[in-house]
This record gives sequence, structure tokens and C-alpha cells, in this order.
Amino acid sequence: MEKEAIDGCSSLAYKLLFSCPFGLSPPQLSVVFDESYDRIPHSDISLENSISEIWDLRVQKNASLFNGKKFRYGGYSQKSGDGSNQESYVCLHLGLTDYRTFVGTNLNPSWEKFLVASEDDSTRCQHTSSPLGNGAIVETSDKKIVVLQRSNNVGEFPGHFVFPGGHPEPQEVGIETHEYGKDSKDSELVNKRVSQEMFDSIIREVVEEIGVPTTSLSDPLFIGISRRVLNVRPAIFFFIKCSLQSKEIQQLYSNAQDGYESTQLYTVSMQNLW
Repeated sequence: MEKEAIDGCSSLAYKLLFSCPFGLSPPQLSVVFDESYDRIPHSDISLENSISEIWDLRVQKNASLFNGKKFRYGGYSQKSGDGSNQESYVCLHLGLTDYRTFVGTNLNPSWEKFLVASEDDSTRCQHTSSPLGNGAIVETSDKKIVVLQRSNNVGEFPGHFVFPGGHPEPQEVGIETHEYGKDSKDSELVNKRVSQEMFDSIIREVVEEIGVPTTSLSDPLFIGISRRVLNVRPAIFFFIKCSLQSKEIQQLYSNAQDGYESTQLYTVSMQNLW
């Protein structure tokens, strides 16, 4: 299920790879974490060498940037329930990458050279880092949606308006390499932990970025996967209800743990988002 959305600004165009407006709960979203979904190096040596060159330049300009492991998006599969069970199930295919490689491939001025001419999304992006980001549509108790304006100190799209989010983190589930998944039993356990991290991480990001308590948030529902047209950046999205009103969230935002990543919080009606 792939749909392209263009809103008049090429930097904000995106492809909707999967959409589930009614939302999927944790039992309906699984993960296969495997090295087969890792990035494939490009055959052009000079292009590969540009990864470290781009990273070094970015760090020189912004000393707050740091490297870290990230889950790599390698596609998804979908199936529907059988018989009386009509629920849909989605399985994310994830590998391992890092922020440095993301900056050197997806954010490289020559990022399009990393792409493969293919109709298959995963094949087309096989040479890019494509770390899996996440985002949340947070609805307040007075039916407003939370939007943040990014700080000028962040490495990607400074100053832009975004939904709260970040990345699911491998280190949160003890992953540094693929060694944990060599045994079939270990692999099954790792997949379950990574799947749970998809939901845990978005709650963590919302709490850290806007300052609301965890107890004010509903359980997240998975609603889709997108990939930005510019630099083919992938992200999964969730819908979360917050029991607080807009004005209460505004007051809490000033003390948010990761408030430095944004400069302003807005609450807007759903109609005004589009």
C-alpha cells in the first residue's frame, strides 16, 4: 500500500507506505530483526567514502551531534486474520545502522546517487542508512493536535514544524550487534523486545519532548509508515490521546527533558493541520 502525498513543498512531500487509520495494538505489530535488512554498501567507492567526509563536516559545524545505533527500516509485510478473526497484522523488517551513516547517506547532498532504480521501495533504498524514525499524533482532551517547531541545533530539518517523535532505540533493549539473534530462541525473544520498543519508544519521546506525565497518555496505536521523498527518510506513526488540555500541556512543555530539541509547542485543530 503506497501512496504519495504532495503538499506544494517538495521538501515536505512524502510517500505513505502503509496506512491503518483505525490503528493497530501491540499484539498486531511484530518485528523481524535480522542482518539481512542491514544497509548494503554501494559499489561506488568514492560515494562510500563521502559518508565519513560528510559526517566529519557536520560535526565540525555542530559539536552537539553524536553517533549512535539505530534500527534500519527494511520494509514490512502484512496479513489479515483468518475466519472470525478479521484483524490485520503488520510485521516490520528491521536491520541495524547508525546516525553517522544516516547523515552520510540520507542527508548527503548526493543522496539520490545512493538510490537504485526499482519499483520496490526496499530495493530502491538498499544503499541508504534509512534509520527508522517515529512520530506521534497526540490529541489533547480538548481535541487539539500537538505540533513542535524544531530547534536550530538539531541535525535534520532545523526550524521545521513536526510531530513529537524521534527514534526507537536499540540500546533500550540491549542491542549493539546482531549476535543476539543467532539462536532461534534468542531471535524470537529479541524480536518481541524490539516490537515492544516500537510502542515504548514513542511514549518515551512524547514524555521527553513535550513534558507530559506518562500517566496522561493512552496506549499508542500504530497507524502507518511513511517515507519522505526528499532523502527517503522512513518513519512509523502512532496515535495517542492525552488526558490533559492544551493549556496544561503548554505549561508542562517549559520543563520538558528534551525541550532543547524544539523552540515552541503549538496545539492546533485537526482541520488546520492540512
